[in-house]
Amino acid sequence: MNEIRRVAVECIGRAVMFGSLAIGCVMIGFSFNPVSAFRSGAFLTLTMALALMWKAMTAGIKNPKHTEVWLYLDEKSRPVDGAARRVFGTVLSDVYKLYARIALGVAVGFFLVSLALMLFGLEGYMPPSK
Repeated sequence: MNEIRRVAVECIGRAVMFGSLAIGCVMIGFSFNPVSAFRSGAFLTLTMALALMWKAMTAGIKNPKHTEVWLYLDEKSRPVDGAARRVFGTVLSDVYKLYARIALGVAVGFFLVSLALMLFGLEGYMPPSK
């Protein structure tokens, strides 16, 4: 079980890292307006947290052979019977929930930074009207 958790943390963490990289690129795109940058980062990170929660809820019903974690496990660590498959789904669900909690904390932090910048007088970006 520890081997499954270790591999799951690596695989899911890598996916979250790439999502965070994309969110960071969007925030850099809004760097001309810090309020909009942090607001967009908060919204996108919250969306990622929701996606991770969805994956956590559906991890138990997914066939382990259709996961990236399965590919990285050696033969002796792969689940073979029904009980081992349930443990596999539970471990994946726990790891998804861990990363979802982290993403939710980051999203709240981005929202708070956005609000603090607004309290200091900065405004969010508004496209010019025609």
